[in-house]
Amino acid sequence: MSKPTMQRVNALREIMRANGVDAFITPSTDPHSGEYVPTHWESRAWISGFTGSAGTAVVTTDKAALWTDSRYFLQAADQISGTDFVLMKDKVEGTPSVAQWLGEVLPKGATVAVDGWVNTVTAVEDLKEELAAYGLNLHTNLEPYAQIWAERPALPTSEVFIQPLELAGESASSKISRIRAKAEESGAEAVLVSMLDEVAWTLNLRGADIDYNPVFVSYLLITTDKATLYINPAKVNTEVAEYLKSEGVDMLPYAAIEGALKSLSCKVLVQPDKTNYAAYSCIANPVRKDCPVSTMKIMKNEAEIRGYHSAMLKDGLAMVKWMKWLIPAVEAGGQTELTLDEKLYACRAEQPLFRGVSFASIMGYAAHGAIVHYEPTPETDVPVEPKGLLLIDSGAQYQDGTTDITRTIPLGPLTWEERRDYTLVLRGFINLGRAVFPRGTYGTQLDALARTPMWRYGINYLHGTGHGVGSFMNVHEGPHQFRMNYMPTPLLPGMTITDEPGIYIAGSHGVRHENTMLVVPADFSDKGQQGNEGLTFGPYYTFEHLTLCPIFTSPILLDMMEREEIEWFNAYQQMVYDKLSPHLDEEHRLWLKEITKAI
Repeated sequence: MSKPTMQRVNALREIMRANGVDAFITPSTDPHSGEYVPTHWESRAWISGFTGSAGTAVVTTDKAALWTDSRYFLQAADQISGTDFVLMKDKVEGTPSVAQWLGEVLPKGATVAVDGWVNTVTAVEDLKEELAAYGLNLHTNLEPYAQIWAERPALPTSEVFIQPLELAGESASSKISRIRAKAEESGAEAVLVSMLDEVAWTLNLRGADIDYNPVFVSYLLITTDKATLYINPAKVNTEVAEYLKSEGVDMLPYAAIEGALKSLSCKVLVQPDKTNYAAYSCIANPVRKDCPVSTMKIMKNEAEIRGYHSAMLKDGLAMVKWMKWLIPAVEAGGQTELTLDEKLYACRAEQPLFRGVSFASIMGYAAHGAIVHYEPTPETDVPVEPKGLLLIDSGAQYQDGTTDITRTIPLGPLTWEERRDYTLVLRGFINLGRAVFPRGTYGTQLDALARTPMWRYGINYLHGTGHGVGSFMNVHEGPHQFRMNYMPTPLLPGMTITDEPGIYIAGSHGVRHENTMLVVPADFSDKGQQGNEGLTFGPYYTFEHLTLCPIFTSPILLDMMEREEIEWFNAYQQMVYDKLSPHLDEEHRLWLKEITKAI
């Protein structure tokens, strides 16, 4: 075991022994159930050495194991090499669950512990039931990292700022009123909003407490007669304090939420899979329902949709500038994954309202493209040569919208397998991106459209095919998704969602194409059908592609494409040219015209 990891695991084991605990489970989450967390709560990365965004570390008195999903198999294997941690490939046949593994390595009657502040109600209840089947007990009140993590980062203190009404499209007081009405419909008199993006959206505030996501550490408690933001007061300047007061929002220190919840006698709406177990345990009369903010936030209003169009235009211009520079720069030599990423950042930073990237860029050249969530670092960075494929999955935060785009770029000669995979992924991307479907359709029902072309070749991928995208907010937004597993959220007009199938050949290459799309009513006028109402099992919906960026045509094997796929592809490329070209200089306009010409 590496020295830092060995010392940390041993320190954890000392705490476990002192508290009569036989195993401790460390998830990737924080008290707010976010995908990305402030460094203060990056306990799983600290104890295991694995830095991916998703995973669970389990330490017993003599063993250690790390669970993560297919996005991170290669990264996790590398980062935990030389430690006691054994990699558990989640959702791969033969891999035990955390409870199953603990049932195998611990005697009956043993005690497993978690920190109730960083585990959701659903996670704790499910785990308790699973452990009980093996005769194991679960304790929820152990927080060892406060004792053993000597250099633990403090909670962030960056100031919050106001998202202007012209970009938000609805006032905070209006949103709070709608939330109250939804809570009343559910038989509740109060709502605990604990997801950071939901707090930020409700109050039309943004922050910088987490990399890439413009949110801030806080809770929001809405009762029948007031709304209270629980936040470090140092983060709120005079302007924001006055704004909150004008919107009818009080403010109390972040740590005061525990006492506030304990003092409530009314019925409080909490969403079990988004609320931490410790906070939930403070509530005398919980109403277990979905938080109304979740479904309100994903339905984009007119101002937010205008913002997406503006942000996508800016991002498309930045991508065109970068792509035109890219291939000559690679041919000239001296470029690496990191230098390419730095150049892309610089192109985006030139655009108005740029506020940073929306996630760490996946700039994967050749074999690195097969690592689904690869992030180049000084240790992994490699030279980029004028051959093979470059997979770039990246996005930006503009104050008027969030972007997420993937393009796979040919840098020179390709193998037939690379071209085949490029074409198969493109076909799946097109099949899903041109879908038409009736009201009530789930993303799960459409997911197979993206996978079918590659299934016919005995190829699949294990990640989801698409996720919602926030409005100057988290780049990953749910609950609607495209996934193989059941996700019972219907797709409705106003929702954004990505379309991103892929193929990954370990040690060789990866291919992914991705656009961000908006669900819109379908138009049947070209089929002699006027309007969208009154149709059999209608109305029907389809997707408007918001992303404006060309797709390279040279790798496409045209004999594998169907006529309607080619027609859609050519129409998309023409749209990209029509919308971007008026904003380009002559040099970039001519380049774009050549790249987007019909196939």
